[in-house]
Amino acid sequence: MTGSPLSFNQEFLLAFDSGHEVNGAFGERHTLVNAWRLTGPVDIAALQGALDDVVARHGVLRTTLERDGSEAGGGRQVVHPATAAHLTVLGVDDANRDHEAEALLNDIDAQPFNVRELPLLRAVLGRFDEKDSVLVLATHHAGTDGWSMGILVRDLAACYTARVTGKPVDLPHAPQYTQFAEWQRQYGSPTPEQVEYWRGKLAGAGMVAIPTDRPLPPDTVDVYAAHRFVIDDELSGMAKEFARSMRSTLFMVLLAAHKLQLRDMTGVAEVMIPTFTAGRYDDRFTDTVGPFFNLVPLLTDLSGARHLRDAVTRVRTTCLEAYANDIPFGDIVSAAPQITKAFGDPNGSVAAFEVLQHPDFADDLVFGDATGTAIRDRRVSQAVAANIPNGGVWALEVLRSGRIAGSLKYNRNCFDDSTIVEIATDFQRRLRSALT
Repeated sequence: MTGSPLSFNQEFLLAFDSGHEVNGAFGERHTLVNAWRLTGPVDIAALQGALDDVVARHGVLRTTLERDGSEAGGGRQVVHPATAAHLTVLGVDDANRDHEAEALLNDIDAQPFNVRELPLLRAVLGRFDEKDSVLVLATHHAGTDGWSMGILVRDLAACYTARVTGKPVDLPHAPQYTQFAEWQRQYGSPTPEQVEYWRGKLAGAGMVAIPTDRPLPPDTVDVYAAHRFVIDDELSGMAKEFARSMRSTLFMVLLAAHKLQLRDMTGVAEVMIPTFTAGRYDDRFTDTVGPFFNLVPLLTDLSGARHLRDAVTRVRTTCLEAYANDIPFGDIVSAAPQITKAFGDPNGSVAAFEVLQHPDFADDLVFGDATGTAIRDRRVSQAVAANIPNGGVWALEVLRSGRIAGSLKYNRNCFDDSTIVEIATDFQRRLRSALT
């Protein structure tokens, strides 16, 4: 197998692979795990068949990333023949079904995922009874991103329904991820003006890291945890109303509040932290599964900013400029290599900041005679969670209830749990104070 070129994002994933994972395999805990509550009967044979249909439909789920051994960090992606997806069916304690559903999701999220064991899609069906169950899908970041998870479950529901009803599958055409990588290599390079923007914008600046409780020990296996919290109705509503009054997005308001927090924690006025963008630069690949997400640095000078209103005004400009110049993170680093220095700081942790936006079509689904509802309102923290390549992640999301749910992922090798709880609590305290 000769393979296809890597996408820029696959190169990024390989570059950030620490090599410290169990058995030396690439990113055994760099996983994505989502779950859906299924109400109604589930045909196990049809579910297995539908999983296999999805694996056959999306070649990236049976792809391995191969290094070429060069110092430049090149490589290739190799698509393998389709094999059956791994499906586990088990009974779940029904004493508190909502809690147990989330606990099952957390348990699967904590498990390692050998990227060499194809396909990169696994499923667990936890059954409370014949008409109430939890479907957990686990994938590897080498093959998916957040939007891709929505595509996968949409396709799975369609394939399952087709199998139990005998009707044909009605799904949009999905180009393969290898086609995107080839397109990106040929047409996806940034313009000189975009590169020059980042070179000028980031000149002399570096990422701001959250001070850790202790230095990160060298040559240790990462142990990530996730602290989860929910911002109450009143504060969530005030934040959304303030965003409207500022003609800004909720993301900009929450990011501004966090940047003010970082400024006060570190004493650094020019606050740069990364966020994630969709990275789907061509509409042809809307229904393609793959690791499209892109890391984009957001630098804001908060010198003299006394109020949240001041910070939001500056952050809005930061975001709009960055989105207009959204290019692969590797190209940004080439233009301003000093920005990655903080990732190697043993006394600090760079935490990306995002407000999650799941595709609407992935929330309510029809699985034959069953309905599937995405589990978004997660409140149970985890002592062991899926890893990220480096640092930490703030992830906030507006729930159907209107509340804002949050999670803060961190490495327990360098943070005490109590420190992370206090950072999250302090963020909410500052936000409330600023908005009242």
